[in-house]
Amino acid sequence: MNVLVTRAIPEPGITLLKQTCTTVDVSPHDRVLSSDELLAMSRGRDGLLTMVTDPVNAQLLDACPTIRAISNFGVGTNNIDIPECTRRRIGVANTPGVLTDATAETTWALIFAAARGVIEGEIAVRTAQWPGWGPPQYLGMGITGKTLGIIGAGRIGQRVAEMSRGFNMRILYHSRTVRRDFERSTGARFTDLPTLLRTADIISIHTPLTARTRHLIGASQLAMLKPTAILINTSRGPVIDEAALVESLREKRIFAAGLDVYEYEPELTTGLRDLLNVVLLPHIGSATVETRTKMALMSAEHLISMLQGRRPACPVNPELW
Repeated sequence: MNVLVTRAIPEPGITLLKQTCTTVDVSPHDRVLSSDELLAMSRGRDGLLTMVTDPVNAQLLDACPTIRAISNFGVGTNNIDIPECTRRRIGVANTPGVLTDATAETTWALIFAAARGVIEGEIAVRTAQWPGWGPPQYLGMGITGKTLGIIGAGRIGQRVAEMSRGFNMRILYHSRTVRRDFERSTGARFTDLPTLLRTADIISIHTPLTARTRHLIGASQLAMLKPTAILINTSRGPVIDEAALVESLREKRIFAAGLDVYEYEPELTTGLRDLLNVVLLPHIGSATVETRTKMALMSAEHLISMLQGRRPACPVNPELW
């Protein structure tokens, strides 16, 4: 079995692959591969262990007909043409569940930082621009007792809501599926998207990126938010129209935002980095030692299973088995 790992992952995952596979090559570049680089490195491979930034499409698969399995290091698979892989009987797996807590924790870090103006205050202290304590300085928004709106009530969205219990928050959610167990355990109430946007004090996005959810939050949706609202995104950048968000933040039509993902990642829309009412993180939702190590082992295990003709624990196209 000849496999390519498209970017260095925690060593336990590489070690596991080398115990089973004949050839294991890891990209020497600590960056996103270009399409040409990815295609060149993928030729002659039986399996790929890909990142969520690697586009696996018909062009690559045409050029690399030996590929039989793809294991994605992450839960999102919008980078992979799943129908095309299924048509060619190429198994695809991902790493759901293992990163739920880490990403939910990152979401709450963004909520607190955006609500309390942590970035603006930290810069003032660090650059010696803080004159000392004063009653009107750096006034933020409280969280306790407010309404939390969850867009996309999968594992991560539900976990974010569960973590709000200590703050006596009312929970609204909008999702493709009504989640009765979630409602019973948290008191969450299902609602349509416009109602959620108009009502919630904090809106947290956890939907996958699909044709339907691209620019799900655009200028018209942002106009529905309260001027005191806080928008958080730890899902995928293109779910938000970033140019429209910049305008809303610049004109203070909403209070603040917190982003861990970006529409043109790693590039930022012009004007975004100049704003102090937005918290900008470098896509660290799952970035804990424990979580990334588990993801490495999981993605390696999935790739080995598929190459040995077995169903992986987390198949994206389970109909192949």
